[in-house]
Amino acid sequence: MTEAAAPAPVATVTRPRHTLWGDAWTRLRRNRLAIAGGSVIIVVALAAIFSPLITPYGFADQDLNSIMLGPTLAHPLGTDELGRDVLARLLYGARTSLAVGVFTQIIVVLIGLPLGAIAGAVGGRLDNMLMRFVDVMYAFPDILLIILLRAVFGGSIFMIFLAIGLVAWVNIARLTRGQVMSLKGRDFITAARVMGGSQRYVMLRHLVPNSLGPIIVVLTFNVPRAIFAEAALSYIGIGVRPPTPSWGAMIRDGYDLIFANSNLVLFPALSVGVLMLAFTFLGDGLRDALDPRLRR
Repeated sequence: MTEAAAPAPVATVTRPRHTLWGDAWTRLRRNRLAIAGGSVIIVVALAAIFSPLITPYGFADQDLNSIMLGPTLAHPLGTDELGRDVLARLLYGARTSLAVGVFTQIIVVLIGLPLGAIAGAVGGRLDNMLMRFVDVMYAFPDILLIILLRAVFGGSIFMIFLAIGLVAWVNIARLTRGQVMSLKGRDFITAARVMGGSQRYVMLRHLVPNSLGPIIVVLTFNVPRAIFAEAALSYIGIGVRPPTPSWGAMIRDGYDLIFANSNLVLFPALSVGVLMLAFTFLGDGLRDALDPRLRR
C-alpha cells in the first residue's frame, strides 16, 4: 500500500503594500495638468540655473549699437532701452523669482509649522496666546507689512525673502494647528500615549508627519503668491535693486516704453503668468493626490 502523496504547497501571492505617498504619487502621475505644471517648473528652474550656457550675454551687458531692437538672431527676444538682451535678463530674473518662491516657504515652515503644532498639541492658555498673536499678525495688510519690514531691515534680496516670509507664515500656523487638533483624539495617538510616548515624541513622530499632506499643498499654492508679491514690490520700485534682474522690475521698466516696444512688458508678464499657472496646476494636482476624497 503506497503512502498518499503530500499536498503540493499552495503558492501565495503577496500584494505590495502601498504607502500613502506611493498612492499619492500614482494619482499625481495621472493628472496631466499637474504633470504639465511640474514640467514647466522644472524647465524654468533648469533654464535659470544654466542660463550662462543658454545665452552668451550677461544680464547687465550693454550694446549701445543695439538699443530697443525687436527679436533677431543675435537677440531672440530683442533688447531694452539700454541695449541689454531681454532673454538673458528673463533667464537671470527667473533665478530671483524662483528663489523668492522657495526660500520664503522655508521661512514660513520654520515659523508657522512649530507654532501651529505646539498650539494644537498643548492647547490651553498657550494655544490661546499663540493664536491671538497669529490673529494680530493676520490683521495687518500683507503688502503694507512687507513694505514696513523692508524699510526696517533694508533692501537686499535676502531681506525681501525675510519680509515676505514673516508675513506669509500665519496661514500655515493656523492650518497646522487645525490638523494637529483633529488628530489628537485619534486612536493611534491615544495608543502612543498609553505606551509611554512623551508629548514631544507624539508630536514629532505622529502628529506633525500625519499633518504634512495639506501643508505641502498650501505651500505649493504659496509659491506663486510669493512670486507675485516680489513682482509687485519690484514694480513699485522697492523690490530687487538694479541691475539685478527681476520680472517685476522688467515690467516696470518696460511700462514707460510700452508703445515703443511692447515686448519689454509682454515677455516678463507672460513669464510671471506661466510660472504662477504652473504652480497652481501642480498645487491642484497635489491636493487631489493627497486627498482621495477630492478625486474627480
